[in-house]
Amino acid sequence: MAFGSLTPFTRRSRAPRSAGEDNPFLSLRQEMDRMFDDFARGWPLAEGMTSNGVLSPKVDVSETEEGLEITAELPGVEEKDIDLDLADDVLTLKAEHAIEREDEEKGRRYHVVERAQGAFMRQFALPFEVDADKVKAKFKNGVLTVSIPRAASAEKPVRRIKVNGG
Repeated sequence: MAFGSLTPFTRRSRAPRSAGEDNPFLSLRQEMDRMFDDFARGWPLAEGMTSNGVLSPKVDVSETEEGLEITAELPGVEEKDIDLDLADDVLTLKAEHAIEREDEEKGRRYHVVERAQGAFMRQFALPFEVDADKVKAKFKNGVLTVSIPRAASAEKPVRRIKVNGG
């Protein structure tokens, strides 16, 4: 008895079948692969979204001697839809992003919808007292840059303390 006759399978080519073949098992496998790929990527809008369904923009926060600079990516947002508030040493960034889509009633059916729409929100606890009158914000090409200077009172001079023995 040959060893090959004991194996419950035979070696086949691993080359994919042509798309033109009418094979229900192949169709089922492709559909299952697609579903697992979708699940592995996460739910729609999962990246950059908070647990309450609010989108959270990606930011860079850097500190200099003058203060903080916060840079936020707000793709597709218009300047008029951005709201910045400063209260109790917390900067709050809010923005609304809406996408206009054709209604399905007009004969358009969407097969893939990946572009995000919704509300952006992010809060930053500031590590120092802020000069609120000198805070500046600039918005260009979907990137918001907020410069937050330290208050003059936040710059406390260093005082040396003499240590005496016994």
